[in-house]
Amino acid sequence: MKIFFASSEVAPFIKTGGLADVAGSLPPALAAKPGNDVRVILPLYSGISDTWRSQMTFVKYFYFHLGWRSCYCGLFQLERNNVTYYFVDNETYFKRNGLYGHFDDGERYAYFSKAVVEIPAQIGWSPDIIHCNDWQTALIPLYLREAKKGVPELSGTKTVYTIHNIEYQGRYGNSILSDVFGLDYNTYFNESMLSFYNDVNLMKGAIYASDFVTTVSPNYAKELSYAFYAHGLEGVIAENQHKIRGILNGIDVDGFNAEKDTKIPANFSSTDFAGKAKCKEELQKQLGLNVDPDVAIIGGISRLVSHKGFDLVVNAFDRIMEHNVQFVILGTGEYGFEEFFRNAQARYPGRVSANITYSAPLSSAIYAGADLFLMPSIAEPCGLSQMIAMRYGTVPIVRLTGGLKDSVPAYEPEEDTGLGFTFGNINAEDMLDAVDRALAAYADKDVWAGLMKRGMEADFSWNKSAEEYMDIYRSILE
Repeated sequence: MKIFFASSEVAPFIKTGGLADVAGSLPPALAAKPGNDVRVILPLYSGISDTWRSQMTFVKYFYFHLGWRSCYCGLFQLERNNVTYYFVDNETYFKRNGLYGHFDDGERYAYFSKAVVEIPAQIGWSPDIIHCNDWQTALIPLYLREAKKGVPELSGTKTVYTIHNIEYQGRYGNSILSDVFGLDYNTYFNESMLSFYNDVNLMKGAIYASDFVTTVSPNYAKELSYAFYAHGLEGVIAENQHKIRGILNGIDVDGFNAEKDTKIPANFSSTDFAGKAKCKEELQKQLGLNVDPDVAIIGGISRLVSHKGFDLVVNAFDRIMEHNVQFVILGTGEYGFEEFFRNAQARYPGRVSANITYSAPLSSAIYAGADLFLMPSIAEPCGLSQMIAMRYGTVPIVRLTGGLKDSVPAYEPEEDTGLGFTFGNINAEDMLDAVDRALAAYADKDVWAGLMKRGMEADFSWNKSAEEYMDIYRSILE
């Protein structure tokens, strides 16, 4: 099968969030299936380092029309992990600081989407599937409809569209449709395509126009039926339910491996936790915490925003700190939360570490050195941090939403099963109860060793999920 995977960010080349992790790890898993030809395409941002640029080869350049504009498109190529990566070069659109948040993002990603559809004919390749991701590539299924009329390489191509986060839909005023996107107003501005409260909604159009739609966890797919989670698209989801399925994301289990990870102070395994104790000690030293092997370290790595559940954390924080715990937070976000954690560090010297930044090395140290990992999200389409934490023997405390519910079965004391501690209601008291239960289990060394072992040995690879995607690809090609 020939699979063309389009994403606005791909690890390890450029990353702002979980989309890049998925785009970096799912294609190699698909490429591992015998006979698959998997190619990934992303913009050549200025933020992509010279280390990667030095490994690229120039393929060609050409021009195509986007509305009334004639646009340059340079194409570079890199081979890695049995996957061919294409980088779309246009400095007008992609030589910027940061990936998103620019005044012309709609035009930038319309250009990228159009390039994805133009490139197969330029390289003489006929993909069976174009797999699109989030609003930045939502125009691909629409451009493909137009291109199929005259491009033999695309005559049999089908599209799969994955919703990673429905909150970001690509919504613009309707005047953008013809002038910027180059799409016929009468054809595409209607309720069964892009029209949304008199605006253009790119995600809505992709849901209707694509051959199949996936979300990043089975539970998130169910949640999108409700207005609370669907951000206005619940009716669209309901109307397209026949072609929507949730598939739980995986992680790179080779990269996140406590036995081999060179970025942590000491390695350890599910049968020998000695290195975990060393990682904990080094984390305490690094962050100026009291060095104490018995205290439970609660870690968090997140954007500090309300929908990640930090209102609950603020409300329960002092009661959490009544226990023999230390608290480590890493992330940036809303000013009120940033200030809260800075003040908490001052109020609890040696016990709280507020790291209002993003640091890949520190995130590795927290995953490996913490005992508990707190994710009280109000909404979490999939979540990868809870899976990564478990790979390092760090036990999650999560709210039962999205992929957190799918990936963290609750600890059951009587059966001695489960991987973490859960709560359902959006309520600080319920979260505090989950923390209390986790700390009670932490006090029992045998119980805790079992939780760590099960988490480290759980299968969070892409193998099963990649096969589910293959099943979808086959079904729409039949």
